[in-house]
Amino acid sequence: MVDWKDIWAALPYLAPVLAAAAVLWDRLRLRRIFKNLEDMLDRALRGEFREEVFDESRLSAAEARLAQYLAASAAEARALQEERDKIKSLIADISHQAKTPIANVLLYAQLLGEQPLPPEGRDCLAALESQTEKLRALIEALVKTSRLETGVLVLHPRPAPLAPVLEDCAAQFAPRAAEKGITLSLVPAEDVTAAFDPKWTAEAVCCLLDNAVKYTPPGGAVILQAVSYELFCRINVTDTGPGVPEAEQTKIFQRFYRSAGARDADGAGIGLYLVRQIAEGQGGYVRVFSKPGRGAKFSLFLPRTQGSSHELRR
Repeated sequence: MVDWKDIWAALPYLAPVLAAAAVLWDRLRLRRIFKNLEDMLDRALRGEFREEVFDESRLSAAEARLAQYLAASAAEARALQEERDKIKSLIADISHQAKTPIANVLLYAQLLGEQPLPPEGRDCLAALESQTEKLRALIEALVKTSRLETGVLVLHPRPAPLAPVLEDCAAQFAPRAAEKGITLSLVPAEDVTAAFDPKWTAEAVCCLLDNAVKYTPPGGAVILQAVSYELFCRINVTDTGPGVPEAEQTKIFQRFYRSAGARDADGAGIGLYLVRQIAEGQGGYVRVFSKPGRGAKFSLFLPRTQGSSHELRR
């Protein structure tokens, strides 16, 4: 027969044991929940998450919601990758299909230029060649930008001296500057090194020089210079053009943005956006320092060594 007096007498001693057991069970349950959450996040980071892997009947409400969120995120990621693949194919098609017609137009224009033409015909031919070259440059810029954005082209920065790249860029734009009556100067940079992709860094520097020569009036000056610091180097392209209003200095690096003061100049608002993409793809960034009427200085910042990009922005 059960002696209730003994049971009641033992309760004070059993209560702490029961409480400890309850706490232990609760901690084990929380540990299981957090373990499931960690597994979900790990699978999501590896791109392997599937909601059906988990038994929702055994999950807490937080786990169930997280599982649904991660499943939706995984679906969005797959859809985004599919869209990127489509864009890659489209870019390849545009690049292939546009190059041949443009090359043919330039070829026929060259052949036409070898024929006797009246002055009006010569003017039309010059305009045709000029506009075709602009179209080719625009398509090439769009293709390059899109390939960088979608990851078709990957930059490969490596430590190297900057002097050869800057010298090639300056030599490329020296004839245009001289034809316009602009002094293009290159400050020697033999000791300046950085971690950069030579081809794409040259592309960025050429875009900056193109803008500088384009907007600097005859008699002005453009200076190309590289400065070395402890953690990064800085490539400066300084001009004596009209400058950039402060309100537009953050906008000019947006795709297709055209300043109100540059509407009459050639261009489509792609060059500076491409420079920004190239800089960020190498762990760097680009800035403009300017006051209206006092010219502008565009600075391309690049890390000195690979893996130091996080220090560059601190």
